[in-house]
Amino acid sequence: MSEELSGGGEPPVHDLVGVGFGPSNLALAIAIAEHNADLRGTPGARAVTAAFVERQPRFGWHRGMLLTDATMQVSFLKDLVTLRNPRSDFSFLSYLQSRDRLIDFINHKNFFPSRVEFHDYLQWAAERVDGDVAYGHEVVAVHPVIRAGEVAYFDVVARDVTGAGEPRIYRARNLVLGTGLVPRLPDGVTADDRIWHTRDLLPNAERLKELTPSPSRIVVVGAGQSAAEAVDYLHREFPGAEVCAVITRYGYSPADDSAFANRVFDPAAVDDYFMASPQVKQMILGYHGNTNYSVVDHDLIEDLYRRVYQEKVRGEERLRLLNVSRVVEAERAGDRIRTVVESMITGARTALDADAVVFATGYRTPDPAWLLGDVAAEFQRDEAGQVMVSRDYRIETTPQVRAGVYLQGGTEHTHGISSSLLSNTSIRSAEILESIVEYLEFTAESMAFDSPPTASYAH
Repeated sequence: MSEELSGGGEPPVHDLVGVGFGPSNLALAIAIAEHNADLRGTPGARAVTAAFVERQPRFGWHRGMLLTDATMQVSFLKDLVTLRNPRSDFSFLSYLQSRDRLIDFINHKNFFPSRVEFHDYLQWAAERVDGDVAYGHEVVAVHPVIRAGEVAYFDVVARDVTGAGEPRIYRARNLVLGTGLVPRLPDGVTADDRIWHTRDLLPNAERLKELTPSPSRIVVVGAGQSAAEAVDYLHREFPGAEVCAVITRYGYSPADDSAFANRVFDPAAVDDYFMASPQVKQMILGYHGNTNYSVVDHDLIEDLYRRVYQEKVRGEERLRLLNVSRVVEAERAGDRIRTVVESMITGARTALDADAVVFATGYRTPDPAWLLGDVAAEFQRDEAGQVMVSRDYRIETTPQVRAGVYLQGGTEHTHGISSSLLSNTSIRSAEILESIVEYLEFTAESMAFDSPPTASYAH
């Protein structure tokens, strides 16, 4: 499916091109494969054609946080397919069967596999649709293709990340943006080999062992699950180092994973949120933010507190919590990071020279306009300047744009708290595919007598 432009001719037209190939677009690729398989033998049926472009050289999902003993915070039943199609061959249970671990997993009596195991499941699924994905390529531009005065297609320009070869051009009737989230660092802070975001925790920790085999102090900033996991890991991995956890609260707060609260992640909750008024949307986020944001698993909280207490008993406080505090300075000074921590109560400042500073400061959702260039001017936006998104995850545009742009993530303001999470990945992918198929049926008929397309740029 991933044919490239050659000899100056027109590229083949894909029904959709996915930008990024993380779990969301992987789930979409599987949904397409199963949709096409269901059409076989149906007279006049037309399969959906798709291609995906992924910057990484192979499938990977949060590799930098694949801690050995970290578990998923979502049930294995919320995998890539089960909520959409419980009979799918791409389910987590099918994966376990293929690995000869199904009975072992059942005997384990656990709904929450390790993060390492779930990542292996995702890789297993990705390998089965690998032919549709151009790994090691980065989308550098998206150009509109004009037909009869309207944007009928997009030409997606992708380059090899190594710079080798000519760019590939994919022509698409629809774009599905699944580029994921972007690590957020405080203003003025730049990541390097001693200032990290938790996204790169594991590789940077290994690099630190080479730079400083016996670090004396590491600072971790943040109060959520990633921050607590980083503190736990670094405290065990560097037994000679003092690990300072800087948090704006009195301590880590537990995640609300109770049965009723988890209803906010149900597929039906997306409909509720989408139809709600802005005031009710804000109330829902406020009420249920503690299911996901800046919260920590209860068992990990208990373990960290136990360690802090036992160290006090022994008189060797190596795990320090600087609570109700914030980092106001983190500057490189040779092989150290001069870190200044300020009490939010008294304003008193404490200087800590550290071998590394780890920011568990979350992620931000990139505005889809960064990739779409001039076409982004055709996006409809709300009063807050955020793109308006239909229930089918399609960006609302002016009538001049007939080609579709769909979002896999970045829709919390319209679709609710599960937008960037695994909980609704399979259902969302099915809804996007259903929408695309409906548009294709309409577009195929309406374009049958149109003039040939002309790209709005020179090849």
